[in-house]
Amino acid sequence: MTDKILILDFGSQVTQLIARRVRESGVYCEIHPFNSDEAKLKAYGAKAIILSGGPASVTESHTPRAPGFVFEAGVPVLGICYGEQTMCAQLGGKVESSDHREFGKAFIAIERDCKLFDGIWPVGSREQVWMSHGDRVTALPEGFRVVATSDGAPFAAIANDEKRFYGVQFHPEVVHTPHGAALLKNFTHRVAGCSGDWTMAAFRRQAIERIREQVGKGRVICGLSGGVDSSVAAVLIHEAIGDQLTCILVDHGLMREGEATQVVDLFRGHYNIPLVHRDASDMFLTRLEGVTDPETKRKLIGATFIEVFEEEAKKVGGADFLAQGTLYPDVIESVSFIGGPSVTIKSHHNVGGLPERMRMKLVEPLRELFKDEVRDLGRELGLPETLVGRHPFPGPGLAIRIPGAIDRDKLAILRKADLVYLEEIRRAGLYDAIWQAFAVLLPVKTVGVMGDSRSYDYVCALRAVTSTDGMTAESYPFDHAFLAATATRIINEVRGINRVVYDVTSKPPGTIEWE
Repeated sequence: MTDKILILDFGSQVTQLIARRVRESGVYCEIHPFNSDEAKLKAYGAKAIILSGGPASVTESHTPRAPGFVFEAGVPVLGICYGEQTMCAQLGGKVESSDHREFGKAFIAIERDCKLFDGIWPVGSREQVWMSHGDRVTALPEGFRVVATSDGAPFAAIANDEKRFYGVQFHPEVVHTPHGAALLKNFTHRVAGCSGDWTMAAFRRQAIERIREQVGKGRVICGLSGGVDSSVAAVLIHEAIGDQLTCILVDHGLMREGEATQVVDLFRGHYNIPLVHRDASDMFLTRLEGVTDPETKRKLIGATFIEVFEEEAKKVGGADFLAQGTLYPDVIESVSFIGGPSVTIKSHHNVGGLPERMRMKLVEPLRELFKDEVRDLGRELGLPETLVGRHPFPGPGLAIRIPGAIDRDKLAILRKADLVYLEEIRRAGLYDAIWQAFAVLLPVKTVGVMGDSRSYDYVCALRAVTSTDGMTAESYPFDHAFLAATATRIINEVRGINRVVYDVTSKPPGTIEWE
């Protein structure tokens, strides 16, 4: 049986990174809110528990605390930042507000040996870490000892070796703490004794068994967008139940150049998966005519998608289950909302909600995976790298990349510009180094001189960001030569555009979608 780590979330914006680091070391883990049902947390059967950071202050009485069973379960516990502070406070130590707050890069002095530091940080060394705290531990609970200090945290790392309780004031999960991932691996492997045997091959086998058990002889329909999530979900489910699965591709006319044809060729031609292709572009574009507000566009696209999808689902007949590519970040982000992901189809599939009249149960085989893990699963299933490595493409498609009103002419211009942009990125060998890149057709026209004539055409903005999971992002630093060559191609080859700009932007932590 696979070892499992439980991560209790106190609201840190980087809690997901803890899970990612743990899984990268081959150990399965899940994130649950600190106030989840205690019986369910106990039933999870964790081999160790990690307490995340959080924005609250332990010095205030109403702020979050770890469930009492955490320190009585007989398993190792690691408290990170707020997690260390609440562990100390709950076990008899003391936490106070500090006049020496630490935010950002800091250095700790390794004072004593500790299993967390084995093979990483020797005693006497000074190591870089990432801090983010205004409070600090000022007195340790009984049985604890100091193993590292910093200028602002006299108890920067602590240990109770007998109970296998550890605490660090810094964040080992972020890349700004060099060797932080190795520290977490020491906790899961050396302290907790996890085997590190969680692999995509093992997940694939387990997922297929779960799908077969859940579906039985029932029929499943899947809203296929051609994106990574829905594609991997479809191939995985098809491997489990074969022709009990039917995929439905709703072409809303807002897809990229040749995308619908590629999806049909791959899934109907190569994988021989039953696929319904409905070209509803006229319906969508007619309803979007004159609509300028981006949220109105989303809602309109979602409502129309449901209408078309339901029509096609009725034609399939007798479907008992609806498959969707819900990912683990979706589950985490929605856990505090009533209903959660089990009653909402992802906006990635252009759906606003599952109508009760459809009376179908959900099959969500990817809900335990992060985006990069889904890509790994796709490779494990043998999907082509052109699909597995595909940049995210949010469900509203080109509609949200054309601010203002949409029409077929604008869509044609944007498709061509986007195609040229991605061709240049691939030609430069940069596609896999970028999380997401796309063109935006701005609702602005400028006067320009092209050859011997004057033009009055649109401005095209190019965006590209780097990211690991889409939760945070930074602009990709193209060199000037690349941008100049790409802009020249777009202006020369795409009628309707006479100026190209590069949008330097970033996406802060905690947001779900970047567009």
